[in-house]
Amino acid sequence: MTNIHRGEIAAEIGGETRVLCLTLGALAELEARLGAGDLAGLAERFGEGRVSARDLTAILGAGLRGGGNEISDDDLARMSVEGGLRGAADIAVRLLRATFGEAQ
Repeated sequence: MTNIHRGEIAAEIGGETRVLCLTLGALAELEARLGAGDLAGLAERFGEGRVSARDLTAILGAGLRGGGNEISDDDLARMSVEGGLRGAADIAVRLLRATFGEAQ
């Protein structure tokens, strides 16, 4: 069960329903991985609406690890995501909204 008040969401990845959460540690990992520098840099990067497959892998990977899943980005890249690329983008949007307090 997910707790939206903690920024958790659920998504089907790799044939299983998994919890994703961008904890403080997961956000720090994401900043470093994407070279964003800080949270404002992340927000600016994603606010531009241009997100690469690498960005999606980084967001989902950090969210999965923040949600307690021991999955590397390499493992994630080989997994199926419900809805394919569009589904992965939707999961990333839901996760970012849950993290930064926007209504679902």
